[in-house]
Amino acid sequence: MYSRDSQPLHLTRNVAKIFACCLFILMTGISAHAQDTLHITLQDAEKQFLDKNLQLLAEKYNVSIARAQIIQAKLYNNPNLQLSGNIYNPDQKKWFDISNSTGQYEVGIQQMISLAGKRNKQVKIAQTNAAMAENSFFDLLRTLRFSLRSNFYQAYFLQNSMSAYAEQISSLEKMDATYKDLQTKGLVTLKDAVRLRSLLYSLKAERTTMQNQVNDLEAEIQLLLQNNHVWYALDMPADVVASIPSVRQTSLQSLIDSAYENRQDLALAKNSQLYNEQNYKLQKAVAVPDLTLGADFDKRGSFVNNATFLTVGIDLPFFNRNQGNIKAAKYGIDQTKLQVQQQQMTVENEVQTAYSKALNTDKMLESIDPGFRKDFEQLLKNITDNFLKKNISLLELTDFYDSYKENLLQLNQLQNDRMQAIETLNFAVGKTLFNN
Repeated sequence: MYSRDSQPLHLTRNVAKIFACCLFILMTGISAHAQDTLHITLQDAEKQFLDKNLQLLAEKYNVSIARAQIIQAKLYNNPNLQLSGNIYNPDQKKWFDISNSTGQYEVGIQQMISLAGKRNKQVKIAQTNAAMAENSFFDLLRTLRFSLRSNFYQAYFLQNSMSAYAEQISSLEKMDATYKDLQTKGLVTLKDAVRLRSLLYSLKAERTTMQNQVNDLEAEIQLLLQNNHVWYALDMPADVVASIPSVRQTSLQSLIDSAYENRQDLALAKNSQLYNEQNYKLQKAVAVPDLTLGADFDKRGSFVNNATFLTVGIDLPFFNRNQGNIKAAKYGIDQTKLQVQQQQMTVENEVQTAYSKALNTDKMLESIDPGFRKDFEQLLKNITDNFLKKNISLLELTDFYDSYKENLLQLNQLQNDRMQAIETLNFAVGKTLFNN
């Protein structure tokens, strides 16, 4: 029965429903936006990294700052102008009497002249400092780029492994639903149903652990690319691992020579030694006093009116001959020589280690049949079908699922190991010689 009193309540309910629908749509839109997926290749990721990484951009300013210091070092000293005038003339009873007829004033100008080539030595030091800033920038670029590429490959192969888990879990969920129905009918035992469900839960737990690992890598990639609003779906050619030539085709010595030429941290150590050598020369030059030349004009305060003077000034190096700074600079040279030797040994050791690991992964992959994975996936489908047809037991099914999972994970891990070894070798050499 319809009543006028029920109309407001009916309208209120309709409005509430509309509001709830709008809120649901809004929240769905926000959720979808927060979970946007962006497909990206390694090349696109590297381009975005170079354009947007804040740490890299901030370090680049150090190069600009160091180059600006070169401009400063080339500048000459400014001349010094001195003026003095009469405050009160008691004879004429005038304040600030600097007139030509009765007043008094003095004008002097001085210019300091650096001796012993100090200015040129300071310019050379500034240029070396700029080179060191560039070395630091490119070494940071090398390090961050390695992190990006390493995380990219590791996340990609983990996502591949998760896809395999998804396929197994999907099959097991279907079988679990079937077993529940058969169990209620008394056609299968509770033991078999629980065992099948236990395998399903175990795979889900392992996939969750792997998902957490992917999330950690995604967070690092997002930070490197300066975008934490998307989930990166990593795209890579299927033959990327096989397309990389064997490392053994390149000799170890050629890689070490390339590292000596391209490693920016080694160049930084060498430039640090050069900086200390230049600083030693500068400190010896600082021991030579600078010369000050000037000219003075005195209106009427000297022995004659309108007197002019030439002034020459220089410090007498009786006590301070910059002995301490010279000795410190000499110690700095000895210190950086040792640091260069240490860095050379570090570079050589890193190349040798990375080369050995790359050879090992190459050798292992060459022993694996390229069609192994495809055959194993086909066998998984056949095993599942035979189980549903009751041609094999549940124990045989679970054993095969474990074997399939382990072999697939090992294959993905091995492929990832090779890519990590290749990237580590590129990192050690300081140049992308493999997998451009």
